[in-house]
Amino acid sequence: MILPSKPTLETTAVYRARVRGCLLGGAIGDALGYPIEFSSLDRIRATHGDRGVTGFVPGGGGVVGRISDDTQMTLFTVEALVQAHAREREKGIGGGWALLLRWAYERWLETQTKPGPEQAAPPESGAPSGGLITEAWLYSRRAPGNACLSGVAQMYAPDPWLELDGKPGQVNPDSKGCGTVMRSAPFGLCNPADGAFAMAARGAQITHGHPTGYYAAGALAAIVANVVAGDSLEGSVLRALRVLERHPGHEETSNALRRAVDLAAAGSPTAEKVETLGAGWVAEEALAIGVYCALAEPGVEEALLLSVNHSGDSDSTGSICGNLLGALHGDVGLPHAWVERVEGRDRIAALADDLAAECSRG
Repeated sequence: MILPSKPTLETTAVYRARVRGCLLGGAIGDALGYPIEFSSLDRIRATHGDRGVTGFVPGGGGVVGRISDDTQMTLFTVEALVQAHAREREKGIGGGWALLLRWAYERWLETQTKPGPEQAAPPESGAPSGGLITEAWLYSRRAPGNACLSGVAQMYAPDPWLELDGKPGQVNPDSKGCGTVMRSAPFGLCNPADGAFAMAARGAQITHGHPTGYYAAGALAAIVANVVAGDSLEGSVLRALRVLERHPGHEETSNALRRAVDLAAAGSPTAEKVETLGAGWVAEEALAIGVYCALAEPGVEEALLLSVNHSGDSDSTGSICGNLLGALHGDVGLPHAWVERVEGRDRIAALADDLAAECSRG
């Protein structure tokens, strides 16, 4: 829990708005970027005009507002965290989160391999009644990463106290794809920065073993935790960097983050500047782009559009930027028209409220 020991109605309401904002903002950024994920900047501009996309555009089947695997996995992360927090609060037993997270991702994998809830394998004992695995709209394969698919299939749960020593993890040890970071914002919604970093970095190793992959996940979670605690976005990034830099092998991730901060400070944000940070296919680049756009553009709508209008993994960079902006401004600070049209809006908001309520209970 990251609320004060005796939260007021006001602090509880602000916290709930930040949790909602983080999850809905991530979904909006995801949905903005998903239809153009594999397009070059030149192609985006040729198709949508010099400004690129300026809102939701039709994806497959002409549908607008569709989320991708980024939001899917984020929601299953939240479901596991609600379970883990309740277990620790009710039974006084910590450390079960890693297995609960593994099981949640295995339920996500069922949605990628089965046509609907009726065909899904029975969930493991203790799965939440009426949980995400019962939601038909999630049974849709939205370009999931190979490391996420193969990693979850290995059924690995990290030691909850696994040392973060910069050595390759057990699963996909050479993989540092952005599948780690795009699902890790929720760890920062229910833990202080140090704990959020450690939990996200360990949880990332269920699918990706490269240190940069798991450190980028930890860094995003720490930034979110700092924002939720009331720090500015720039201050949150700098404080997260101090946590990150305590760990061996942090350099690739911390250098990418510092480039993003410096580039944002230079002003005049453009898509071309975004592309100097990379394409976002790997974890540290996706994190750097999301952070840069959230820092460089003062307007929420403009920042989200900047985060997707580039050559590369537009849905992941949009999702990360949206997580940060939503945590910073709350759900009321997000563009209302986009909130209304994003896929799964009501379920995402309800799950956010479940997480906020559980983590407010101590």
